[in-house]
Amino acid sequence: MSEEAKVVVSGAHVMLTAAERSETPRADWFNPKEWRRAGAVAIETSGRGEVLIVAHGDETWVLRHYRRGGLVARFIDDHYVWLGAERTRAFREWRLLRKLRAAKLPVPNPVAAHIYRTGVIYTADIITSYLPDTRKLSWFIGQGRAPADCWRRIGSMIGAVHDHGVDHPDLTAHNVLLDGAGAPFLVDFDNAELKPPGAWQRAGMQRFNRSLHKVALETGTEFDAAAWREVEAGYAELAASR
Repeated sequence: MSEEAKVVVSGAHVMLTAAERSETPRADWFNPKEWRRAGAVAIETSGRGEVLIVAHGDETWVLRHYRRGGLVARFIDDHYVWLGAERTRAFREWRLLRKLRAAKLPVPNPVAAHIYRTGVIYTADIITSYLPDTRKLSWFIGQGRAPADCWRRIGSMIGAVHDHGVDHPDLTAHNVLLDGAGAPFLVDFDNAELKPPGAWQRAGMQRFNRSLHKVALETGTEFDAAAWREVEAGYAELAASR
């Protein structure tokens, strides 16, 4: 177990947080009903996973519940097979985010991870810091308000994440955020993997390209070929500087 992290066990609840955090995580941190009862929910979204943005003291957190996607989600909503705490989705994402934050990459700060085990299955949640004054890139595209200079910066950001060996399995315009200054951030590292350089890097860029096409189609806007060239230029520039 890393000295930078501490594990707290409370019955069937197992929680992971940073060793330097003075607060001990509690199971009710991961219960949406408790946040709603306290009137601490600022924003609530739906989709593949339930996401709440909540106020905790002077901090704002993002609470995300892990849910399955794809065809398997029709039969199994949010249960996973228990293979040990360190192999759970929540613990793996928390630890990866810690590494990327230490490398100064623009990703959320992981606050705490949580798993609830019942026999050979578990459910999981993660709390990360809220990135203030940010919106999804997909929103900017739909509004026709994506800053002209953001695209090269997005390409450089993706290149930096790939440079650290991270294969993000859901590299889309919904998981790239922009702040008021047009600076990009990458979120939702569920099931991301550390890999040596390989074909997955180009596949990740192709996935992002498909996402931009899809968002343009869904929002009735046109795919911006010039913007995509800027993304690739930013990605290539970082590769050339290695």
